Amino acid sequence: MENSDHISVTLSGVGVNCTEEDGCSAKQYGVKDQLQDIGAPPWSFPNDNLPEFKDMKLPDMRQRSKKSANTQESRKESYIQAPLVDVPNKISIQENNDNRIDEPVVEAQSAAEDDERVDLEAAVANPRVVPGTKDVLITDYVNKLEGSILAQKQHFHGATNERQSAVVAAFKHSWAGYKKYAWGHDNLKPLSQSSHDWFGLGLTIVDSLDTMYIMGLEDEFSEAREWVSNFLTFDVNRDINLFEVTIRILGGLLSAYHLSGDKMFLSKSLELGNRMLPCFLSPSGIPFSDVNLGSMSAHSPKWSPDSSTSEVTTIQLEFRDLSRSTNISIYEKASHAVNKKVHALEKPDGLVPIFINANTGTFRNYATISLGARGDSYYEYLLKQWLQTGRKPDDFLIVDYMRAIDGVLTKLLRRTPKEQHVYIGELINGKDFKPKMDHLTCYLPGTLLLGHKFGMPTSHLLLARDLLETCYQTYMRQPTQLAPEISHFALTTNEEQEIYVKPNDAHNLLRPEFIESLYYFYAITGNRTYQDMGWNIFQAFEKHTKVAYGYTSIGNVKHIFNTRLRDMMESFWLGETLKYFYLLFSDNRKEIDLDKWLFNSEAHLVPFRNH
Repeated sequence: MENSDHISVTLSGVGVNCTEEDGCSAKQYGVKDQLQDIGAPPWSFPNDNLPEFKDMKLPDMRQRSKKSANTQESRKESYIQAPLVDVPNKISIQENNDNRIDEPVVEAQSAAEDDERVDLEAAVANPRVVPGTKDVLITDYVNKLEGSILAQKQHFHGATNERQSAVVAAFKHSWAGYKKYAWGHDNLKPLSQSSHDWFGLGLTIVDSLDTMYIMGLEDEFSEAREWVSNFLTFDVNRDINLFEVTIRILGGLLSAYHLSGDKMFLSKSLELGNRMLPCFLSPSGIPFSDVNLGSMSAHSPKWSPDSSTSEVTTIQLEFRDLSRSTNISIYEKASHAVNKKVHALEKPDGLVPIFINANTGTFRNYATISLGARGDSYYEYLLKQWLQTGRKPDDFLIVDYMRAIDGVLTKLLRRTPKEQHVYIGELINGKDFKPKMDHLTCYLPGTLLLGHKFGMPTSHLLLARDLLETCYQTYMRQPTQLAPEISHFALTTNEEQEIYVKPNDAHNLLRPEFIESLYYFYAITGNRTYQDMGWNIFQAFEKHTKVAYGYTSIGNVKHIFNTRLRDMMESFWLGETLKYFYLLFSDNRKEIDLDKWLFNSEAHLVPFRNH
């Protein structure tokens, strides 16, 4: 790979002395020098002058494995200059609290871990009882909650323009088909006018609750609320996936609670949280991926001994919010312990392999490194957990996030040779670069911009802007103007197309990730160009995926006359894609205040906390 095709940067945009022995070339200086070649920003960003991190000392992870006779001198040499958080006040980042990162998590904590395991085992004995109490029923406990801990009802005013109204109409059309042919089931199959069950938990209903609330669809919200109250039960003899049920069901219930103030949703959340706690009773503390909600027995996936890394690291927002909403700490403790264990593992360049073993607590050797499937939301939740917990300047979560984005810039970022499209590739076997990018990766521009809003360096903004444009091209270059599940990119000038799609990757599942990023760009910058980009894509969904009883995923975005309808309307179409479209088209870009609310990985809302 020519150096011009591989954008080399250093941590957080600060130049570091680097020798060939360290694996650096003489041309690797700073991110600002390298990324300027991509071109000037086409639009203004109101937070461009936000002060950046400047003085935070980060340990060089390579030095951890080197034994030095002079420990103090070695430690001094391993520190580098990086940014200083200046939001909202100037804060010098010091290593002065429990999350200090100058040393890895040590196994001397085993006594405390043993105590936490005892607490977990006691909690799973009766999932209908509040953990740590003497047989206090969940409903009784929640009904007695009062004061500042309770959620305050939020108010929305419904659609205010034609584009928002068009999205509401799309939601109502989807909902009508689901209600008629799949009510109470997980997903609608609109072509065969039937249903599909994955976990048997009414995924579409729970995923849609906050979308309906935000859209002002009071009748639909009420009927969904009644189903949850009367028919959603978790005492079922069925395996579920910890990650999927956490982000969709637990996240959906908590979001509905925070928006409506209805304690019923919180009671349901507590029981579900209890029934998923067995996942944390693994030998290593890295949770098992699957649990039977009825028998409350947890295990690794049936297809592999390993869990997906993103799955075990994309549960913390929800479990922490459950603890903060109820004053019951066990959920946050169990999930945050996973953060600590993953933090302590060796992660070259801050990047994680996409598989991790719940029995050993270690990454799979030679596993792929990707910001797409099985890796994506690990990085997302590092930033969002830091935001959720008060933006502590010395939190290892934000340090790991910054190091990871540096790794993205140095190891995964490439440009196509002729048109200079910036994309994020993968490392097969952890080392061999492959020029493919999942549509899932198109969440990253929005996450990077959100981080920049709260003090991350300009290098993150530049990458966000250019990757957003590439993601948009994956839509616009297809005849349907809908993106494929996976895009591939040219490595040499001899290739005919710079962005191309292989036959097995040409499907579109109604995914939300790029619309999510467009929403963040509009909400943070106020630039309505992003609304127009989204409207082009919404119209393409209307043209190619709308059918008589809903919307369906398609098998081929490359041919407008042969899209191969797949007969599946995923719950995230209503829970994420249409929600982000609706907010993107809002006249009020702050309809959701991003200084107060976070979206989880399934577009469900959790509030910021001050610690």
